[in-house]
Amino acid sequence: MLTTAGTGHADPYAAPVPVPVMAPSTLDVRFAAERGAIERALRTAQAVGDADRGRALGAFLRPGRRFLYFDPRGGGRAIEVIGDITRARRVAILVPGADTTLSAFDGRGGKPWSTPGGGARAVYAQARSLSPSPGLAVVAWLGYAAPKTFSGEVLTDDRASEGAGKLRHFMAGLHRVNPGASVGLLCHSYGSVVCGRAALDGPDTAAWRQVTDIALYGSPGTTAWSASMLSGTARVWAGRGATDWMEDVPHVRVFGLGLGADPVSPAFGARVFDAGSGGHSDYLAPGSPSLRNLTDIALGRASSVTPG
Repeated sequence: MLTTAGTGHADPYAAPVPVPVMAPSTLDVRFAAERGAIERALRTAQAVGDADRGRALGAFLRPGRRFLYFDPRGGGRAIEVIGDITRARRVAILVPGADTTLSAFDGRGGKPWSTPGGGARAVYAQARSLSPSPGLAVVAWLGYAAPKTFSGEVLTDDRASEGAGKLRHFMAGLHRVNPGASVGLLCHSYGSVVCGRAALDGPDTAAWRQVTDIALYGSPGTTAWSASMLSGTARVWAGRGATDWMEDVPHVRVFGLGLGADPVSPAFGARVFDAGSGGHSDYLAPGSPSLRNLTDIALGRASSVTPG
């Protein structure tokens, strides 16, 4: 039995539990509260026969996993932290694209690196291969309701605008937790629209000024016509794998439809990095040039990034 949310039936999953505002002193409370919420959602999944959701939630409860936010309703939302977010010198926030749900948070089509959780772990492992103590924390940020690939919603920025507000709210909390860290946004596919809207829509804040790098990969556009519209002082990066089908997507924006300029085009003005020969789901594959470059971007090692 599939999740009943979105089928015309009442969603069986409970609303998010109240948690304190993000601050260094509240993180352990939030981690514990969200773990309890995941346990309750798992019992619900088992009761209604939602096998895919049950497998995903069971994996969430493995020892050592820590979630700052969890909402099991509908496709679900979750924010996981890997590493020490309070002491990190750099924080990378991985913003995923279309078709991302709780059931696909860790695994999809035999490519775990193509998911928020698996991708975040791939970046963290790559960083630790460079240094046992890389000073990096990675956030797998499924903080918005991602659209489906085969839907009209991926042609507009409606979901992205909602997600952008959630992303900026999260970054305000991150600023309270670790105001000295610098931040890199790793934005895949429709997630790059979310990052673009976050850069365009919100006022300049201390939290947003922590962002030093914005990486757009497999991007359909950001609604901006140039990297300079997004950046402020941040470096804007763009990459596309040689076999990514996104190359064939029209890059237009007319009457609110379409997502604007191609981020890897010379006219856009981003720093284009080598994304290798992979496809749309391969950017964080172990051993790939795109994973190496995106990890260097996450670490703020701009001079180590190989151009595309």
